[in-house]
Amino acid sequence: MRSYRSLFRTPEFTPFLLSFAAFAAAQTIGGLALGTLVFRATGSPFLSAVSMFGPQLAQLLGGAFLLSGADRLPPRAVLSGLALAFAAGTAVLALPGLPVWAFFAVVLLQGLVAALGGGVRGGLLNEILPKDGYVLGRSVHNMLWGLTQVAGFATGGALLALLSPRTCLLLAAALYLISALVTRLGLTARPQRSSGRPSLSATWRANALLWSSRPRRLAYLGLWVPNGLVVGGDSLYVSYAPEAAGALYACGALGMFVGDMAVGRLVPPAVRPRLANPLRLLLAVPYLFFVLRPGVALSAVAVTVASVGFAASLVLQERLMSLTPDDLAGQALGLHATGMAAMQGVGAALAGALAQLTSPATAMTLMAAGSVAVTLTLSRAARRTRTAGTARRT
Repeated sequence: MRSYRSLFRTPEFTPFLLSFAAFAAAQTIGGLALGTLVFRATGSPFLSAVSMFGPQLAQLLGGAFLLSGADRLPPRAVLSGLALAFAAGTAVLALPGLPVWAFFAVVLLQGLVAALGGGVRGGLLNEILPKDGYVLGRSVHNMLWGLTQVAGFATGGALLALLSPRTCLLLAAALYLISALVTRLGLTARPQRSSGRPSLSATWRANALLWSSRPRRLAYLGLWVPNGLVVGGDSLYVSYAPEAAGALYACGALGMFVGDMAVGRLVPPAVRPRLANPLRLLLAVPYLFFVLRPGVALSAVAVTVASVGFAASLVLQERLMSLTPDDLAGQALGLHATGMAAMQGVGAALAGALAQLTSPATAMTLMAAGSVAVTLTLSRAARRTRTAGTARRT
């Protein structure tokens, strides 16, 4: 499947995307509003960053306990329930007089239940599309995420100039409700992909199996760590340029859109595997220039160029799927989504702590340098693994 026309002719693909778009728009607008609310209340770059990306760190716990449900629960019911849970939690965040600790309690709970979302959504996409359409479909999914972020952060920034953060949080809650409605009405009720009941032991057994393969481990680490360190730096936009944070996030989403479109639609399948390392390096290198504390215009250019590198995830997800049995596809993608989200949360906390001790610009530079170092280390490890495999076959 090489054309968008054939992709959108696939039944359920369009409602799948629309429900995701509403959910992503709610996350974008709600996250920016919450980060702004916390920063205004505390003046802390650390707390602002963690409030926006803390739920992703909490997904690590959810992934440890709930991830077997990605293949053992009906996908439509799970996605509808998640959207409703996020709508309720976001409405609570909008309550006036809520103390700062309560914000973090709510985002922790949201992060725990969100652990199922990535696996269920990824596994469902794998069912909706034929095998040869997965990369193109995933690229459209990622492009939509990028466009939604562009629109969401731009709209969120404009709304915050006109309305209070709490009003913006209520708008985000309404978007979550729309996502739940589109999911319920637009998708078919499918049975679970695997038999058995979701449990802690089933989650750990499957995770251990997925982690037991060295090539899969390297794919997971490549998906999680360089990305998480850069996103950690991104979490400092609010404290780096408070009045232009929405614009910087929108530029990042625009770069992500361009990268996913190019890799998913224009790059031949035979070439894609060779792009993983160059794209991961592109993701980090432009942020090294933040050591010079550039103004908003130059920062926007650097952010846009760097975010093209997020397309490395497409290449590595394709590699991961080629290494994974079909009956574990949902949990494999869920483990990827959970680990990536957790690493982004760790990155946000680390970047916030560094910014508290130094400055946002210095912290962003250090996070980018760490991402480059990890990418080069993983590249060397992958070469050694391929060399060892070749030697065993001969």
